[in-house]
Amino acid sequence: MKTKIENCLAVALLVGSTAVAAQINNYQSVTEELLRSPPSGDWLSWRGTQAGWGYSALDQINSENVGQLRLVWSWAMDDTGAGEAAPLIHDGIMFLPGPRGVIQALNAANGDLIWEYRPGITPTIEGSNAVALGPDQLGTAAMPATAFAGVGRGVQKNIAIFGDMIYAATENASIRAIDARSGLLVWETPVADPALGYHYVAGPIVANGTLVTGINGCERYKDDVCFITGHDPLTGEEKWRTDTVARPGTPGGDTWGDLPLRFRAGSDAWIAGSYDPEANLVYWGTAQAKPWARAVRGTSGDALYTNSTLALNPDSGEMVWYYQHLPGETHDMDEVFETVLVDVDGRQSLFKMGKLAILW
Repeated sequence: MKTKIENCLAVALLVGSTAVAAQINNYQSVTEELLRSPPSGDWLSWRGTQAGWGYSALDQINSENVGQLRLVWSWAMDDTGAGEAAPLIHDGIMFLPGPRGVIQALNAANGDLIWEYRPGITPTIEGSNAVALGPDQLGTAAMPATAFAGVGRGVQKNIAIFGDMIYAATENASIRAIDARSGLLVWETPVADPALGYHYVAGPIVANGTLVTGINGCERYKDDVCFITGHDPLTGEEKWRTDTVARPGTPGGDTWGDLPLRFRAGSDAWIAGSYDPEANLVYWGTAQAKPWARAVRGTSGDALYTNSTLALNPDSGEMVWYYQHLPGETHDMDEVFETVLVDVDGRQSLFKMGKLAILW
C-alpha cells in the first residue's frame, strides 16, 4: 500500500512542481526568544518546541467538532526518496522538507507554493544495504563509495528556522542555509567526507545561537567515528565537534576493549535532539554499536557512547553528562529516539522511549 500511495503522489507532483519561485513578504525574523516561546499558531521546532513536546496548544479543534473536519487542500510531496518530513510553520507559511534536500515554502492556508529549493542531486546508489562487518570479515563485502546517499534513502527528517534562514543537513554530509524569504542558497558547509559513508538524516536544531547537528553513516569501518557538531548560523563555520564514540585512550575508550579505532562503528545520531535554555544543554540520542551483534563486533564491553543520551553544552560541545540506556546492546534495540523535556513537580526531567517500549 505504501508504494501505491507514493506513486500516486508522484504523478500529482509532476503537474505542480514547475511553479515559479516567489518572495515571502512581511517575513518576521525568528529570534531566540521566539523559539523559546513560540506563538500558538507557529511550529518553529521540529517537534513544536525546543523541549520536544510535539504538542499544540491550539484548541479550536476539540472532541465536540473533530467529526466536522474536512479536507481543505493537499500537497503532493517529492518522490525522489523516502519521506519522513516534519514541517515548520511561521506566520502562516509552511516550510516543508522533502527527500534529497528539497525544501518548499507553502501558504499554509491554501497550499499554494511560494518557493522551492531543489538541489538537483539524485545520486547513483550501489550496495546501499551493506553494513559493517566484524574485524575478521573486513574486506569480504565493502560498502562502495557511491553508497553514501543510499544509506539514508534520501530522507530529510527535519529542518530548522532561525533569523532569516532555513537550515538543512544534506545526504552528502553538508549543512546548508536557505533564505527563508526567497528560497535561495545562502551558504553550504561540507562537514564530513560522503565517500566514507557519512551523510545526514536528521537536520539541525538551534540552541543558544548555535546550529547543532548529528551525523549518520557509521555502518562502514573507517579511521574515524560519528559525531555531533555545532556551527555558526551566519557563516556555517564549525565551532566544535564532539565524538559519539569513545576513541582509544580517551575517557570511556576502554569500554571497547582493545579494538582499534577503525572497528569502533555505530553510535549514529539520526534523530534531532532537544534543548533546555535554562540549563543551556542540548540532549541528543545515539544509536547502537555496529555491527549489531556483540559477538561479531569483537568486544563484549559497553561500547560508549552508543545507545546513550548525551547532554552537551551548545556553546562548546562539552559532554556534561551521559546516560547509557543499554550497555553493549546486541539486538538492534537502540534508544536514539526523541527526547522530551518536562518539569515534574519543579524537577527538570527528561523522557525517552526506544524500540523496547521502555519509558526512561
